[in-house]
Amino acid sequence: MIPYAAVSETIFAIVGPTASGKTACALTVAEQLGAEIVSCDSMQLYREFDVGAAKPSAEERARVRHHLVDLLPPDQTYSAARYADDADRAIADIRARHKRVLIVGGTGLYLRALRFGLFAAPPRDDELRQRLLAEEAAEPGCLHRKLREVDPPAATRIAPADLVRLVRALEVHALTGVPLSQHHAEHRPAPRHPVEVMLLDPPRDTLDSRIASRVDVMLAGGLVDETRRIRAQWGHDVSGLSSVGYAEVSLLLDGKLAASELPTAIVRSTRRYARRQRTWFKKEAGARRFANATDLTRAIDAACRP
Repeated sequence: MIPYAAVSETIFAIVGPTASGKTACALTVAEQLGAEIVSCDSMQLYREFDVGAAKPSAEERARVRHHLVDLLPPDQTYSAARYADDADRAIADIRARHKRVLIVGGTGLYLRALRFGLFAAPPRDDELRQRLLAEEAAEPGCLHRKLREVDPPAATRIAPADLVRLVRALEVHALTGVPLSQHHAEHRPAPRHPVEVMLLDPPRDTLDSRIASRVDVMLAGGLVDETRRIRAQWGHDVSGLSSVGYAEVSLLLDGKLAASELPTAIVRSTRRYARRQRTWFKKEAGARRFANATDLTRAIDAACRP
């Protein structure tokens, strides 16, 4: 283990698309550095979303302490701005105990909020949100079409099933008259933390194979039962149920998707999501790309040697 005093205050962030191997890589790095992990994953924040969120197991969390996992009940809303605040507190707590900080995850907006902050967004408008959700319920897909009209760049990044982000993007446009993507482009970032971004980005065929294997593992591990249980306890409209995997299982439970079609549907949606993640992280300022976990681990080890 590298002594804390022998390294700088630099925070390493291991990021990348889903199924790229971030968890295993991060555990290795954290044990080498004596670090604790701050999750940067919008689904792992929520309790009960376990199988589909690919949360670190109890054994993995026993090996390395994790922060910002199982933080919220399924029906609570969250934002990138709140993530930055919560991550700030976790980082301060870790450093107070003379531990290294490792950011790990695949939610690009959360990482950017932590690194540079966000533009001064308008507060949520619950009446507007309910109206938009009612429109979507009456005509599925209409919100994504509407977003393509007013903010094509945001529509490219946001999946049609991601109602939380769709509604927020349309809300910002309605309240400010300016597209969300323009707000982000005009935001003048000021660094909040010294973060070295390490992008774990395997070749596409490797990633596609890993995604297919992960979907098999999730289905065998109880994804359908988990989704059914969340719907029964919390209702069908909690935001996490619109995410990849849960959305497809919800279609199955609603009789809109055949059981034989479920694995292919989840794999297809996951691959699309992974492509959006790769596109985002390749534009992340200063990101260093690694095709495999071994090279990434060696780079962090070399950077931390006195």
